[in-house]
Amino acid sequence: MKTSILKSLAAALAISLASYAWAGPGPEDLTKALTEQVLSAVAADAEIKAGDTEKAIRLVEERVLPHFNFEHMTALAVGRDWRAASPEQRAALTEQFRTLLVRTYSNALTQYTNQTIFFKPFRGKPEDEDALVRTEIRQPGAQAIQMDFNLERIGEDWKVYDVVVAGVSLVTNYRATFAQQVRQSGIDGLIESLKAKNAEKATAQS
Repeated sequence: MKTSILKSLAAALAISLASYAWAGPGPEDLTKALTEQVLSAVAADAEIKAGDTEKAIRLVEERVLPHFNFEHMTALAVGRDWRAASPEQRAALTEQFRTLLVRTYSNALTQYTNQTIFFKPFRGKPEDEDALVRTEIRQPGAQAIQMDFNLERIGEDWKVYDVVVAGVSLVTNYRATFAQQVRQSGIDGLIESLKAKNAEKATAQS
């Protein structure tokens, strides 16, 4: 259970870290600065530490979501079935998958205690269109967790489209389950399944 919570927290921290990883010059310095801001905000907020997931969600929405490409993330998660989805279905899938990820990892932020983040050497180039930032989550008494996150250049901005925790992609980890649901009940069935999961999580976290 402890390992599972730590992995979820690592994913949540990855989302927070990624939001400013390429915000102008000196991406590593800016990433470290944002990390300190986010973790300080969580550590100083008694309500989040007490398990207030809704407040953690607001923190994620304000500081993180504008820097994610959720449509790309959803397309990766749905896989080849994405091509068969209508524009309306794609929009619905993206909305529900976004809600699922936000609720899952906002909840993980409430588990934060005294983890630290180690940044591995960054090898990106200014002309790159795709970037990989490698970090490690460390906590006393627990094994360190390798964490990589992928960003893509969109215009003048960089957006996160995947996070890999302990070798497992947070996005493509859903692909097999989503594919099975599409085979059983079609794309609309997958949308309804995501809605049900989100409603269940909202009830459990209220």
